[in-house]
Amino acid sequence: MGALCYRAAEMKGDAPQEVCVFAPATVANVACGYDVLGFAIDKPGDEVVARLSAEPGLRITKITGDDGKLPIEAEKNTAGVAALDLLKHLGMLDLGIEMEIHKKMPFGSGLGSSAASAVAGAYAVNKLIGEPLTKKQLLPFAMTGEASADGAWHADNVGPCLLGGIVFIRDNQELDIAQLPVPKDLWAAVVHPDIEILTKVARGILPSEIPLANVTQQIGNLGGLICGLIQEDYGMISRSVHDVIAEPRRQKLIPEFYQAKRAAMAAGALGFSISGAGPSVFALCQGEETARKVGGAISAAFAQVDLGNQVYISQINQSGVRVVR
Repeated sequence: MGALCYRAAEMKGDAPQEVCVFAPATVANVACGYDVLGFAIDKPGDEVVARLSAEPGLRITKITGDDGKLPIEAEKNTAGVAALDLLKHLGMLDLGIEMEIHKKMPFGSGLGSSAASAVAGAYAVNKLIGEPLTKKQLLPFAMTGEASADGAWHADNVGPCLLGGIVFIRDNQELDIAQLPVPKDLWAAVVHPDIEILTKVARGILPSEIPLANVTQQIGNLGGLICGLIQEDYGMISRSVHDVIAEPRRQKLIPEFYQAKRAAMAAGALGFSISGAGPSVFALCQGEETARKVGGAISAAFAQVDLGNQVYISQINQSGVRVVR
């Protein structure tokens, strides 16, 4: 171990020599909150390992679960970009760090895969050097990492992945965000059908102009959902989980979307829509039993057209990214 690494550890007190973190999948938009609302679920997610090294600089030494799709160069990888941006901010670019990335969620799934890697990269390095920044202070660095993948700058995946819970973004450029209350019996059923939708494609089919009546309705739904969460009013939540802007256009990219939606609502879902850009879909539910029933109904709807899928049943994950070892 080089003297530089020892000095870094001493400077930060009890900083570890190695850390492994888990960053969870997220559901963005939550129907009525396009680019301004998202929540975290328990799984799937990504793991990143960071360890001190005698060789100066940040290097990615291993990537698993990506089928060779991800660049191993740190400056081209979302996790690496986030970590490098953090180290640059701290004046520690020469610190020797090795990083491993273990992808445990599908690409183009609408579950925040790029955001999870970026969050994990920034958080792991921050932990490794003794946690000089708080979770919330890591937000711009994780955002830089995710933006390197898709060019967009919106925190509806990164925010909840980093902080946990349900996150509202008042302004994406300013990263003015707040965590909303989570009703104790609120569950999510998330289903990922085995197709891939690129974010740029899903964004490309949205209109550049939206009728005022739709904007008014969407604002009302977003306000209603926030009120429902604060007041633990499941009826208000149910009436508000409705998207009149993106879902009507993006649903055509997802086979059997409306059949799945009808099945979810018939099984007791509070509301159903597309997770992020899709193809994953989600349903908010009251109680675990209902969530499992709804997840099964959605899965069965996709299976009717021989579309394989994975079901994730979860309460709202309120911890966000965390150390696993």
